[in-house]
Amino acid sequence: MRTEHDFLGEMNVPDDVYYGVQTMRAMENFHITGEHLDPDFIKAMAIVKKAAALANMDTGRLNPAIGNALVQAASEVIEGKWNDQFPVDPIQGGAGTSVNMNMNEVLCNRALEITGKAKGRYDLVSPNNHANMAQSTNDVFPTSIKVCLVIKGQKLMEALKELEGGLDEKSDEFRDVLKMGRTHLQDAVPITLGQEMGAYASAVRRGRKRIERTLEGVRVINMGGTAVGTGLNAEPAYIKAVAAKLSMLTGEIFVTARNLIDMTNNTDIFSDVSGSMKTTALMLIKMANDFRLMASGPRCGLNELKLPARQPGSSIMPGKVNPVMAEVLDQTCYQVIGNDTVISLAVENGQFELNVMEPVMAFNLFHSMQYLTNAIHAFINNLLNGLEANRSQCQSWVDHSVGIVTALLPHIGYERSAMLAKEAYTTGRPIRDIILEHDYLTKEQVDCILSPDEMTKPGIAGKRALDRSYAKQQKISG
Repeated sequence: MRTEHDFLGEMNVPDDVYYGVQTMRAMENFHITGEHLDPDFIKAMAIVKKAAALANMDTGRLNPAIGNALVQAASEVIEGKWNDQFPVDPIQGGAGTSVNMNMNEVLCNRALEITGKAKGRYDLVSPNNHANMAQSTNDVFPTSIKVCLVIKGQKLMEALKELEGGLDEKSDEFRDVLKMGRTHLQDAVPITLGQEMGAYASAVRRGRKRIERTLEGVRVINMGGTAVGTGLNAEPAYIKAVAAKLSMLTGEIFVTARNLIDMTNNTDIFSDVSGSMKTTALMLIKMANDFRLMASGPRCGLNELKLPARQPGSSIMPGKVNPVMAEVLDQTCYQVIGNDTVISLAVENGQFELNVMEPVMAFNLFHSMQYLTNAIHAFINNLLNGLEANRSQCQSWVDHSVGIVTALLPHIGYERSAMLAKEAYTTGRPIRDIILEHDYLTKEQVDCILSPDEMTKPGIAGKRALDRSYAKQQKISG
């Protein structure tokens, strides 16, 4: 053990750990989630600290011997080498001070070790004076959240792009599968399964772009604002340099906010990011539920889609298989929506120059991004890639539907069409058979009018075919 002290007193710290007294106090005080800090967040904060050390050396304030050791320590943390040295609970009081000091202590004790000194010799390398030079938790913590959101956001964008591409592929694969469209959960008019898949792909694309737009806002940072955004203890040269160093280290563009006070006390950008994920989650729920309905049965449901069988569906009913991947996507999206409520409450609860609720914002933002990314990959790998169309069942529903009578309106009029619909409902016979029985149209005309292309994307080709058919009919009769 080694003895460390802060202004509250002394504490014994295990000598084999890199964290120190302030981390120990946080471990005692905050037993909330039972979780540790997100690895991407640890990496993001280490990147911020490395950028700050480089900027402070550039301005001449930080001794290069100390600064270079801190940079090396931060690089090791970025590589994931010391993730087990961050034991503080993600949800905590203090606006993230415990996380900031945990990082400062780890960097300093590792820097001391690098320079051949004993851990805890904060008179030589100080968590507050050196690792936290020209900084405050109030600029470090929100900036680290933003860097982490960029890291996680890239993974989420890749997952959404993959989902979008997979749906586009299914759109092409199922382009000739005619099925019944439904409104109000009732038969409407035909559509192709490919068109439905294309619509899902379009919605995913819109959701991805929505999230991308909000992530642009997290590139504006308040580093250099220090405690309340006034820049106390931070030199103008440092404020300019730290954003440039951060951009260099990440390969992303981060810029200093024009109004550091605003960017320190307002957290609405986190609500924007969360809200865009919530809206995208709502769209994904709709899609997943459509898949569940189209796969329902298989004997006594719609049975239009064949989902890959992933696991037995019942502990009592032999042979039952459930749409588990669609169900888990639903549940993940519910969690994202719930997280958004927490984030909304936290964002509105900032007072004056600081929002102290940032830890719970970060916790829920990171979970939402991670959960969505994981669930989308699971949906793609375990459902979409093996998805099949039940072509015969889709066609059967179309053949037995009365809704296709709508396609006849321009050719035989509303009254006759309504009469045919009534007869089809009463007798249960297919519309096609009844039309031909009444001799309203020829078989060639019916085949053209009720063809997949003509019913789902009417165009010139279908009109020309009908014109030829009518001309032929008039020639025969005349």
